[in-house]
Amino acid sequence: MDALEPVLPVLSDDNRGFWDAARAGTLAMQRCAACGHLRYPISPICPRCLSPDFAWTPLSGRGTVLSFVIFEHAYNPAWASRVPYNVALVQLAEGPRMFSNVVGIPNEQVRVGMPVRVSFEPVQTAGGSELAIPRFAPAG
Repeated sequence: MDALEPVLPVLSDDNRGFWDAARAGTLAMQRCAACGHLRYPISPICPRCLSPDFAWTPLSGRGTVLSFVIFEHAYNPAWASRVPYNVALVQLAEGPRMFSNVVGIPNEQVRVGMPVRVSFEPVQTAGGSELAIPRFAPAG
């Protein structure tokens, strides 16, 4: 892998449902089959009831910017071409929180409380596989 390529996720049996759904244009998370808790980040067991049973559940993709920061410096050379970029904590409508980026507007227009909707950035892995990275754009 080239030292300047951003690090991409490695697909595994544990996370494949998330990445397959993203490639299909859907944000999906694990829903515990025992207690119904939506779990994110991906986990082999439910943090509430410890059940290993779950189903991948499509979400609305709607959320709200809870917090964000704008990076003006590339702390890793792989991200130098993206500077400045934002990293946002998005409160999803269904409950979980997710770190991502707000795209489609200048960084200066990102605001706490801003309603957003998931969008997907297609990327190619070094091995030629296609992935889709969840990002968020202003809803509206």
